[in-house]
Amino acid sequence: MITELMNWFTLNQRPMPWRTFSSPYWVWISEAMLQQTQVATVIPYFYRFVDQFPDIETLAAADSQAVLKVWEGLGYYSRARNLHRAAALIVTDFGGGIPSDYDTLQQLPGFGPYIAAAVASIAFEVPVPVVDGNVLRVFSRYWGIPDDIRAAKVRNDVFDRLTPLVAMAQPSQFNQAIMELGALVCTPKNPHCTQCPLATDCVALTTHQVSKFPFKSAKPPVPHYTIGVGVIWKDGKILIGRRRDDQMLGGLWEFPGGKQEGDESIQETISREVDEELGIKVAVGDCITVVKHAYTHFKITLHAYTCAWVEGVPVPQSAAELRWVDIDTLSDHPFPKANGRVIEAIKIQAGQLLEKSR
Repeated sequence: MITELMNWFTLNQRPMPWRTFSSPYWVWISEAMLQQTQVATVIPYFYRFVDQFPDIETLAAADSQAVLKVWEGLGYYSRARNLHRAAALIVTDFGGGIPSDYDTLQQLPGFGPYIAAAVASIAFEVPVPVVDGNVLRVFSRYWGIPDDIRAAKVRNDVFDRLTPLVAMAQPSQFNQAIMELGALVCTPKNPHCTQCPLATDCVALTTHQVSKFPFKSAKPPVPHYTIGVGVIWKDGKILIGRRRDDQMLGGLWEFPGGKQEGDESIQETISREVDEELGIKVAVGDCITVVKHAYTHFKITLHAYTCAWVEGVPVPQSAAELRWVDIDTLSDHPFPKANGRVIEAIKIQAGQLLEKSR
C-alpha cells in the first residue's frame, strides 16, 4: 500500500508554494491556514502573510492588528491570534526555532493534534500520522470503518492504525500523500475510485459500499440571527469598536449593534443596542446595505443603517476600544467579512453623494 501511495503522490501532487520551500515556518503557516479552508483560497493569503512576516521573529514582534489585517477575510481568526501568540513563545522559550517534538508542539497556542502532527512530520520527518477530514474519509473507506467519523474514538483508532505505517515510510510524503488523495481522488461525493492507488484493497470498493462510507452523523440545525448595526457619524467621522480578544472574532473591528429581539423593528434594535453598548443616543436614518453571511455554527442577516450621533459620550462597555475614524481610514483596520461588505457600501454611498454635490 505504501509504495503505491508514494508513487501516486509523486506523479499527482499539486504544486504549492510551501512544498517548493519546505521550511518549518512555511509548513506551520500553511497548515494553520489550510484548516477549514481550501488550497485555492489559501495560496494568495499565504504569499501575503510570509511576505509581511518572513520569519518567526518578525511575526512575534508584529502588532496583533497587523497580523489580523493580513488575515482579514480568511476567517477563523483564532488561527491568526494563535500564530502570533505561538511565535512569541517560540522566540522566548525556544530561541526562535520551532520545536520538532510532537508533544512539545501541542503545548503551544493553536497546536492541536492535527497541526502538531503536520509540522512534526512534514517539517521534521517525525513518524506521527496526520488525521484530518481527508484522512478519516480515505481510511474509513479503505478499512470499512462503520462508526461515526465525528467521534473521537474513530479519530484515535485511525491514528493508532496509521502510526506503524507512517514509521515505515518517509513521514512527510506519506502524510501529504494521504491528504492529497482525499482531496483529489477519495472525495466526499463521487470519488474517482478507478484512479485510486489503494483501490485493490479498499473494503468500501470491493464490497460495493463506497456510498455508505464514511458514516457522519448529522449536524444540528444552524440558527439564524437578524443583526442591526449603526454606522454612526459625528463631525465627519464614523464610530467603530474593537472586539475583546476573548470574544468570537476577537481583535477585529465592527460597527456597533446586535441581535434583533422580539417584535422590535431593525431601527429599534440599532437604537437599543447602541444605547446599551455605548451609552449614547443616535438618530437612525436610511438603510445602507443588507448582508447575509454564514459562520460555522450560525447564520446572520446584517442590516446596516446610517446613524447620526445625538448625545452622550460613547463608553466601551462591551468592546475593548472605541474609535472615531475618517471614512478613508476605515479599511486600515481589520474587520470581519460581513462588516467589510458594509464598508464597501458606505464608500459607494459616499461617492454617490459627492457626485450629486458637484
